[in-house]
This record gives sequence, structure tokens and C-alpha cells, in this order.
Amino acid sequence: MNLLYGRNPVREALRAGRRRVERIWATTGAAREPWLAGRPVQPATAAELHERCGSPDHQGVVAQVGPYPYASLDDLLARPDPLLVALDEVQDPQNVGAICRTAEAVGADGVLLPERRAAHVTPAVAKASAGAVEHLPIAIVRNLADALGEARERGCWVYGAAAEARTSYDAVDWRGGIVIVLGAEGRGLRPRVAASCDDLVSLPLRGRVESLNVSATAAVLLYAALQARSQGVDTSRKAP
Repeated sequence: MNLLYGRNPVREALRAGRRRVERIWATTGAAREPWLAGRPVQPATAAELHERCGSPDHQGVVAQVGPYPYASLDDLLARPDPLLVALDEVQDPQNVGAICRTAEAVGADGVLLPERRAAHVTPAVAKASAGAVEHLPIAIVRNLADALGEARERGCWVYGAAAEARTSYDAVDWRGGIVIVLGAEGRGLRPRVAASCDDLVSLPLRGRVESLNVSATAAVLLYAALQARSQGVDTSRKAP
């Protein structure tokens, strides 16, 4: 059984209409939400919802839904000048959800997740994304390095985030087809994935901490890309 919990994930699943919402359970208070008006809702207590979804973070609403409709890599690369995010074995659902939320907010064309050793779209990821995964195309790829190679062959520029990189994030031309690659918490990009990038970029760190959380890094890079693409910023671009 596929479940969603939390008001935003359930509401966005209803709004997006990409997968069936088969049944909704809600507490008396949550059932009064305007976006549930006219929909069949089965009453339930908070304790019953906790038991059903396995989390206390249900906010009074749980829904039974259809399978998540993953996109294909080919469909994402077929978009004109796509802006994509690729996550290299990021396993924390909170980070994956937060990155998806930012990617959807800036209008990114999709997210790539490896088939193995990575968080996919689970109820926890949907909750952390505030329902953004219901609108954002997400593709599962068997081999991330190969997928990045295909993106390059299709005309995309691939930039990996690495704390030790010499290229600053604000020296990159973020226009055209772009894939932003982010590595796993604590380990960063795997060598073969890093080698599949056109360049590695870094963010300036002026404080005492040695790195940013992967979702914070994603937010900075995605908004840098959004600003450049919106304003037509032209900076020098060269392959390594």
C-alpha cells in the first residue's frame, strides 16, 4: 500500500493529479481544510493515523495513493535546455525532500536519483518536500555516471559540487542545458561521478565550518542558476 502523510503532501497530490488518491483519512480538525471540501474523507484519530502511516508527523491527514510516476531520463533530456539536479547516493530522506522542494520552486526540469544506495520517493521524502515531488519529474537511473555521460552527449553541461574545487559557483555559465550534481552526505561525489562532470564548482566558506549541508548547497546553486538563466548572464565557459 502506498501512503502519503501530512497536509501538504496530500494536498499537492490532489492538485497535481499525477497519481490516484484512493482514500483519505483525517482527524476532525484536519477534515475541515478547504481543499478537502467535497471529497470523501474517513474519520480517524491522531493515534490511528500514527499507527497507519508509522509517523507522528501526519498533521491529521493520511492518504492511500497510487505508485509514484517516475519520469525517464530520456524524457528529461528531451526538454529544451533542461535544468536538472543529480544526487549521487544521497540517502537522507530529509535532504532529498528538501532538494526536491527547492528544485521545484526554481522551476527545474527534474531530478535524477541512482537506483541503488539512494533515497527514492517515499512518504518521508514527500513530507520533507512539502509535496513538491508530486509536481517535479524524478527519474531513477541505473548508473549515475553513465547518465551524466548521456546528458553531456545530448548537449548538457554537467557541474559537480565539491568543496575543494577551484572554480567558484559564480564563475559558471548556468544557461543552456545544465545538470547540477551533488554528492552524498559526508563523502561527496564518487570519483567516477566527479570524472563525468565538465567541471567541479565550490561555494565560498568564510566561517569555521568546513562544509554546507547538501540541501543548502543545492539551494545556492539552483538559485544561482535561476538568476543567471533569468537575466541571461554570460560568463566564460570552458570544458576542463
